[in-house]
This record gives sequence, structure tokens and C-alpha cells, in this order.
Amino acid sequence: MAFITVTEIIDILIMTFAIGFIFKDLFKKPTEIDHDPLTYHKPNRFINWNDLKFAMLVTAPAVIFHELGHKFVAMSMGLYATFHAAYTWLGLGVVLKLIGTPFIFFVPAYVAHSAAASPLQSAIIAFAGPAVNLILWLGSMYILKAAKKLTRTQHVALVLTKRINMFLFLFNMIPIPPFDGGHVVFGLWRTFF
Repeated sequence: MAFITVTEIIDILIMTFAIGFIFKDLFKKPTEIDHDPLTYHKPNRFINWNDLKFAMLVTAPAVIFHELGHKFVAMSMGLYATFHAAYTWLGLGVVLKLIGTPFIFFVPAYVAHSAAASPLQSAIIAFAGPAVNLILWLGSMYILKAAKKLTRTQHVALVLTKRINMFLFLFNMIPIPPFDGGHVVFGLWRTFF
């Protein structure tokens, strides 16, 4: 089985762009002190590419690494696993963004793995994604405390990375199906009882 396929790379790219578009107005690129406001703020632009790129930078890695955590742990157990963009959910998120709803809920991606997994393997695979978010949350928190000098953009990106990964870890560990936490609890329950 390939480490990562061309189809998975395409799904990652499409998902990254969609997530960036959905969050481009919420996670705007901060302006540095010496910026030229005439080049940054152009009127009547449908997409501010700087904000889109910044939103992709701070949101997509949390989702991509979360899902790849599931995939690579499943593969390490000898199971077949593939990354998929959740196109229906991404489409819903884009539509909700376009109509301007104040609340947007969507599932950007998922990993499918072979059904041959034991309950314990399923629990470990389910925990792998949130564990990656936990590492990214704590890592960005450490960098923010230890870094001597960061640009404003780097500081904001790290703060957002910390918050997004904290949210994804806590949200995904809710111990009810269909969240990862529910799969962890259910897998452990079936393993030991």
C-alpha cells in the first residue's frame, strides 16, 4: 500500500482550499506595522488572497495531520487506510459560508480503514487523530512561551494554531459516537469487557 496516493493528495489540496475559504474572514492575516494599506486593502474583492492563504495555513494542518494520524497508525498495524475529503460536508460548509450563516458546522475529511481491526486497534486508531492535535496544541503553546522574537503574523498564527488544535482535541474526544472519543471508549469497552 502506498504511503500516500495521488488521489489523497488531490483530496488534501481541495479540502485545504475549502477550509481556507470557509475561515478566510474569521482568521485574517494580520498586517505588519510597515505594510502599505493601499496594496493590502483593495475594495470590492471577492477573495482577499492573503487572508485565504493565512486561513489555509492556520486551519488545514490541524485537520490534515489529525486525519493522517489515523491513517498512519492504522497502516502501522498492517491495515489498509485511505484519506478522503468529505465533499458533501465541505460543500455544505462552503454554502453556509456563502449565505452568511453565523454558525458553520462541517466535517472536512475522514480516514477509512479496513474492517479487520480489532476493538483495541480501533480505539488506538481513533485516539491517534486527537493525539496529533494534542501534540500540536502543546507544541504551539511551548513555542509561544519559549520564542524570543516572533513577527506579528507568526505570533497570531501560533495563537490560532494553539486554539484550533485545543478545540479539535477536546471536541473529538467527546466520548459519544460518532466522535473519536466515542470510538475510543467503545473500542476499549469491547476489548476489556
